[in-house]
Amino acid sequence: MTRKRAFLIVMDSVGCGGAADAGQFFNGDLPDTGANTLAHIAQACMNGHAEDGRSGPLNMPNLAASGIGAAVRLASGADAPALGAPSGTPEALWGAASELSQGKDTPSGHWEIAGVPVPWDWHYFPDQDVSFGEDLMAEVARLCGAEGTLCNRHGSGTAVIDQFAAEHIKTGWPICYTSADSVFQIAAHEAHFGLERLQKLCADIAPTLHKMKVGRVIARPFTGDAENGYSRTTNRHDYAIAPPSDTLCDVAQKAGRHVYAIGKIGDIFSMRGIDENRKGTDRTLMGHLLDVMGEAVEGSFTFANFVEFDSLFGHRRDVSGYANALEWFDSCLPDIKALMREGDLVIFTADHGNDPTWSGTDHTRERVPVIALGKGAGEIGLVGFSDIAASVADHLQLPAFGPGTSFL
Repeated sequence: MTRKRAFLIVMDSVGCGGAADAGQFFNGDLPDTGANTLAHIAQACMNGHAEDGRSGPLNMPNLAASGIGAAVRLASGADAPALGAPSGTPEALWGAASELSQGKDTPSGHWEIAGVPVPWDWHYFPDQDVSFGEDLMAEVARLCGAEGTLCNRHGSGTAVIDQFAAEHIKTGWPICYTSADSVFQIAAHEAHFGLERLQKLCADIAPTLHKMKVGRVIARPFTGDAENGYSRTTNRHDYAIAPPSDTLCDVAQKAGRHVYAIGKIGDIFSMRGIDENRKGTDRTLMGHLLDVMGEAVEGSFTFANFVEFDSLFGHRRDVSGYANALEWFDSCLPDIKALMREGDLVIFTADHGNDPTWSGTDHTRERVPVIALGKGAGEIGLVGFSDIAASVADHLQLPAFGPGTSFL
């Protein structure tokens, strides 16, 4: 067996603008044309507009030295100023990738990065006073033995919980809501409703939603009380529709390789093609990634997602928080590099954009950076999401699959 290992690391929502079809995607009435997560954050930092909890120009010297600023310019023609980059040629392979799938959501991005563009249109619930039909709500109530449901509309998860938690605890009715993504989310109190009961409810209703081509049913457990406030726990679980064909995870596993998943990768791929999954906050996940890099077997494949750029800062349009998260992540690169073995490939990329300077709260349609360590230096140009999967397969000497072409 080959000694080579591969690590595919998704910086969730860290887009770099320039998507040719951005005008076909919207935040409310505003098309995504011109959205650019990395460039706009860097520009806000340079202009002193991201001073909450951090200060000054965006400081990402390690990714900058690897070519992420060059990737922004290639993707969009925009400049991500400063970044703390040393002058000179990037030290890694660098480029930018475009998505074919007609969605700017988590499953679409990750599936295509794993070699499987989405072959259908996702179902999205309308953003109106009542988002879900009576039959669906009746089935949710029946499955958990409740007399009804709460919310039934678009909303921020934390705001929805704050608004409906007291009534939920009093009635035992689950809180059902959605977002601009193709998702159906159910929030419930871990003690009063029960974590296992919530997870069973989501698992039981998931087939109904999947038939509608809703991408994910998400269990959103929380704890707390009215006096001290409510907070979501780390026991979130996604019940995702299965990919329509073998992904990079499946191909690797069927070839006898050990497949590690870090973050919500296991949920996104319904644990298909995955041998073990490690979860937690992003800082916990970084510890998991470093542990796996230290112990991963020869020939293995590790797929990681760091979601908090998106979930905590992009959707909330928190420029300072997003910038701070980018700087923290960049500071971890020396530890990642120190654990690389001879023959390792480490790729950093993203699944979509979520420009915190943009209107609305939805993802933004953007190209994404591609930075590859361990294979020399140079520009790979503009590639496709599926080319990332083809490149990992090429590196691991796996059977060729899917529409992508290796850029290695």
